[in-house]
Order: sequence, then structure tokens, then C-alpha cells
Amino acid sequence: FFFFFSLHNLNMRLIRKEIDSKDHSGMVALIPEEPEDMWHAFNLISKGDQLRATAVRKVKSESATGSVASQRLRTMLRIAVLSVDFDTDACMLRVKGRNIEENNFVKMGAHHTLDLELHRKFSLFKSEWDSVALDRVDSACDATKSAELGAIVMQEGLAHVCLVTTNMTLLRAKIEVQIPRKRKASCAQHDKAMQRFYDSVMEAVLRHFNFAVVKCVLVASPGFVKDKFLEHLFAQCIKLDNKAVLDSRAKFIAVHASSGHMQAL
Repeated sequence: FFFFFSLHNLNMRLIRKEIDSKDHSGMVALIPEEPEDMWHAFNLISKGDQLRATAVRKVKSESATGSVASQRLRTMLRIAVLSVDFDTDACMLRVKGRNIEENNFVKMGAHHTLDLELHRKFSLFKSEWDSVALDRVDSACDATKSAELGAIVMQEGLAHVCLVTTNMTLLRAKIEVQIPRKRKASCAQHDKAMQRFYDSVMEAVLRHFNFAVVKCVLVASPGFVKDKFLEHLFAQCIKLDNKAVLDSRAKFIAVHASSGHMQAL
């Protein structure tokens, strides 16, 4: 019996947050973990803000014999932002600005472009963090706060549980269970494996869907897998007295899909 359950909790990581309660100035330090986070960062960074992140500089040095060697070094820079470009193909932000902090490799006031990439920390400073920017930080760090559409695409032994935001589909859990074939003499092993499979999908749904925010849940599959899962889900939620799901029964819509793979959604 083979079982695989993968959770994808890759929200933007909030490392530090210091906002003055009086004038709302301050900084947040973030690490983008998935492509959607780069979109949030693009909308957060504005001209006039200050950005602190690592940069790679090509540094030349001359030896005693007069030979010149160059090497690439990482250094921390803080710039006053002049413009922000989003390279969607590379999933990278290119932020242009002037250096405003003493540095051994970059002169004060020198122009520089910081490349913000996935999994790399950056700190953003604003003279005033308004409610729109703060709400965006909150929603970026917890997708369940803004995703109004949930989706489950499944087939026997395979399911993908997703949240759909205005910008993209975010995989939150992948469930794989080896399902034995039905035998003429007995279907017990097959049915037991399917029950475990449905339990695992249900666990992912309860973990990742905020039914106070989610307005619709698409359950898609070939055949009757989706229908049997929904029967299982509601029966278990009655036993567990899970009112969040039971009160949201009308939000679940069963639709046909060619397979349980993400592409079928």
C-alpha cells in the first residue's frame, strides 16, 4: 500500500515587521516563495520607497605586479526606488534606484538595479504604510485570506487541492494513494484504499480552505470520483459536526475533468 501526501504551504514569508503606530512609517522584511508573491511585491514597491537586498557586483582588483583580476561579490545595498519592472518570464523584479547607504563597493548616490528573486529576502521601507499596502502584505502571507475560489481536481488515487486567486492557481496539497484493482472475488482492498484517499483529500480541504472567504469550490474528476468524494465529505462532516463545511454545501459544485492532474483544471 503506497500513500503520498504533499502539503504546499508556500505563502510569502514575513520575517520582520516594524510599523510606527503614529505616523505609520516603517519596514517589512519578506521572502517570496512562489510566483504569486512576486506579483504582490511588484504592487507593494513604489517610487520613493527604500529597498534593502543583496546585490552582486563585479569588483576589479590590481595585484602588485599590475595584473587586474575581477570577481563577483555579494553585498547588501539599500536604494531609494526610482522604478520597478516585472520580468514575468524570469519571475524577477528589477528595481532601479540610487544607493543611499555607505558601501565598500557602491558609491553613495550611484545608480544601481536590484534583482529580486524567489526565495531571497528583501526589506521594504515606506514613509507611510497605508491600509492597502498592509492588507496586501497580510493576504500575500496567507492566501486563504483572499482566495474566494477553491478547486479539487481528482481521479482514483490522485488529487490536487488548490486555491484560485485573481492572479493564479496555487497548489496547496497533492495527494497520491496507490489504489488496488477491483477483484471479482472481493473489492474490500480497493474500497478501503479509496476511503483512505477520500479522508486525505478531506483533511487537505479542511486545512486549506477558509469557508468564511471561499465562495465556491469546484470538485472536478472523470467518472463518479467527485460525487463519491462529496458524499464521503458531507457524511464525515455530519459525524464531526463540522458546521463550516455543512453550512457551505451549496458552495460545492461537481464538474467533469479529463483527469486528476493540474492541467485538467
